[in-house]
Amino acid sequence: MCKVVFEDNHLLVVEKPPNLLTQGDATGDDCLVERMKRYIGEKYHKPGAVYLGLIHRLDRPVGGLVALARTSKAAARLSEQLRSHVMEREYLAVVHGGNLPVEGTLVDWLRKDEATGNVRVVTPAVENTVDQGRTAATTHTQGQAGARPQGQAKSLPQSMDLQQAALHFTVLAKDSSEDTVLLHIQLETGRKHQIRVQLANSGHPILHDMRYGTDSAGQPIALWGSVLRLSHPITRQEMIFLSSPKGKAFDRYTRPLGDFFAARTQIQSHAKE
Repeated sequence: MCKVVFEDNHLLVVEKPPNLLTQGDATGDDCLVERMKRYIGEKYHKPGAVYLGLIHRLDRPVGGLVALARTSKAAARLSEQLRSHVMEREYLAVVHGGNLPVEGTLVDWLRKDEATGNVRVVTPAVENTVDQGRTAATTHTQGQAGARPQGQAKSLPQSMDLQQAALHFTVLAKDSSEDTVLLHIQLETGRKHQIRVQLANSGHPILHDMRYGTDSAGQPIALWGSVLRLSHPITRQEMIFLSSPKGKAFDRYTRPLGDFFAARTQIQSHAKE
């Protein structure tokens, strides 16, 4: 069973373990949504179908916090929070390559390969977009974490099937002996595989990412949904949920992770006042 972080009649926040689907797909494998429906049904002795509205997803190999709505009204309000950026998701990751600035922003155009399910960054010059392969530009700005992305690509026809992706990162610690970096990541957009693709494209793939990196199998991907901020769909109370990352890649960063969560716990305490 998944760890329940918060539960009431309107909202359910759970910690998804790595390698579990968030929502069912063609594989027919078990998923978070169905597990939690079984949990609700058994706990409250519900004989019929259980409603749970999925508000956002995590990739199958990624662990961390996921919000689920227990009523359609809560689902509509939480989904609107996600669209309007009232709901915020923060991630922790360990990546290869120590030559990162202290903070920065990545802005890319992404395209999904429908045949493989992989997502890739497309990078030719914006002015050649239509005539030269229908792709678009990448913008990387360093030293401006928390700022709005600069120099974004021009709007493109929807027929190109491209999505703009933007994220901010901050370096929390470096391990020079392993040439790895612990990153705090904040999303501007929520595209499929976004964090994994953008970091790999920048030359800093996430440790143990079997799809977009080069590491061999054996350890869970070093990416975790660690902070979830939202407004309660009924009471409107500001809520902050925390989840410590799991996996050996994070073990070498015990002290900086402790500092990170200590600071977030203070914010969490103020939100409850």
